Amino acid sequence: MAKTADSDKFKLFDFGKEEIRVLHLTWFAFFLTFFVWFNFAPMISYMLEDLKSIGLDKTHIKALLICNVALTIPGRVIIGAMVDKYGPRRVFAGLMVIMAIPGLMFAFGTSFTQLLISRLLLSVIGAGFVIGIRMTGQWFPPKHIGRAEGFYAGWGNFGSAAAAFTIPALALYVFGGWRWSMAFSSIICAVYGVFYYFAARDLPKEGATKSYHFVAAKKVGPMLVSSYGDLVQYIVWSFPLYGALGILAWRLGGLIVNGEPVISSTMVNVTYLILAVWYLWTVYGIIKENLPHLKAGVAEEDKYHWGSVAALNTTYFANFGAELAVVSMLPWFFLTVFENLTNAAGDKVMTPVLAGLVAGSFAFINLVARPLGGYLSDTMTKRKTTMLIYMAGIAIGFFGMGMIAQYGPIDAEGVQTIVPMFEGMWWLVVAVIITMTCSMFVQGAEGATFAFVPLINPKIQGKIAGMSGAYGNVGAVVYLVIYSLVDAKTFFMITAAGAAISLVFCWIMLKEPKHSHADE
Repeated sequence: MAKTADSDKFKLFDFGKEEIRVLHLTWFAFFLTFFVWFNFAPMISYMLEDLKSIGLDKTHIKALLICNVALTIPGRVIIGAMVDKYGPRRVFAGLMVIMAIPGLMFAFGTSFTQLLISRLLLSVIGAGFVIGIRMTGQWFPPKHIGRAEGFYAGWGNFGSAAAAFTIPALALYVFGGWRWSMAFSSIICAVYGVFYYFAARDLPKEGATKSYHFVAAKKVGPMLVSSYGDLVQYIVWSFPLYGALGILAWRLGGLIVNGEPVISSTMVNVTYLILAVWYLWTVYGIIKENLPHLKAGVAEEDKYHWGSVAALNTTYFANFGAELAVVSMLPWFFLTVFENLTNAAGDKVMTPVLAGLVAGSFAFINLVARPLGGYLSDTMTKRKTTMLIYMAGIAIGFFGMGMIAQYGPIDAEGVQTIVPMFEGMWWLVVAVIITMTCSMFVQGAEGATFAFVPLINPKIQGKIAGMSGAYGNVGAVVYLVIYSLVDAKTFFMITAAGAAISLVFCWIMLKEPKHSHADE
């Protein structure tokens, strides 16, 4: 097929092109999975009021919030492997339909046990992200992959912000309660899943494009590596995926509900044992699949640089992981640091509403920042350079956020207070600018990460996306646990250090993909 000037352009709303239609179908599928995944937090106050009869309190809510991210980690790895085997269309449609079951169970749950189990199962829906990474990667050439993936991820990720203001409005003005509002989100997701199955397809028609073609993996198994050194790296980098689940089990065991831990110490120890066995079984599977593959000799076209996979694991840990943790603590940070700031009339400036708006804007910037990260990855000479610039920006940005406040006096309870670095309204404005600038780098780095992922090895991009995506959740778990142990100023310095470590690791290990800006 002859190449034309028009074919060189990335036209986001040229619906005459099937790849553009598939992109829009897919980002909206991702949007709905995040819409369902994050439909819980906006309804907390409604649930606490409505479920007083079963003794639901804030400690129960903490347990449910932990369960809401628990199985996303293994879910992204498993779903990523399933995508490589069965194709993204079927897996995405199936996930959206199946997840309606725990979604409805949670919406109509009448006991804490029902709510806990259903939320744990529903956390798998967070794995929807990695499916669209493979789908988008199959429809666009390398030179446009960053823009396509950035748009897919940025606009799909907006589902979390949409849930924050849509779900309460539905509960208040349409359904007259939280249950049907949450159920509605799951039903819409399932219906769209059926529609997506018939409206989208995995590949262009034969001859319509020379983009990557889908080659089904022989089975849902581990990645095949290129060398024995890569095999060791793969085994080592698999461990944190299980370690993060162990941290979640430990945290659940430390939550006391009605005088008892959410899960007993015996169950926590059993969970540790299960995770240890699961990890060893995973290692066995990795070795079993890869040793014959390596002994037989790896074909040149199947070789890829596993160090790049490891590097992108660190970037998503340091950017998306930090984003999830920062969004969780940012309203309280601004509310407490600027609580004594008043206007000319003597009224407090920093209210819970304003603090929530600042925190919400951190996620809202996804609409622009993440596509921009993908665009810059496409247009700059080296994708690696784009990644390094973004990780440096995150490190500087979080360091700047750490400088928003300084340590104040010890209060009457012996707790170290945190106060603004400078007095006056002008410093609040500067603090918001620092926060928004940092957010641009954080989410732009997410776009740059997944502009890179599909190009490392197109045959197993689902598995690579699954592992890197899971590391984002590992980062969220680690950073949130750290935040529970230190003050906010120290927390920001630690997230800055995490980005700096990733920067160094990428500088050493990340390798520019072959033909990373190719036309086909």
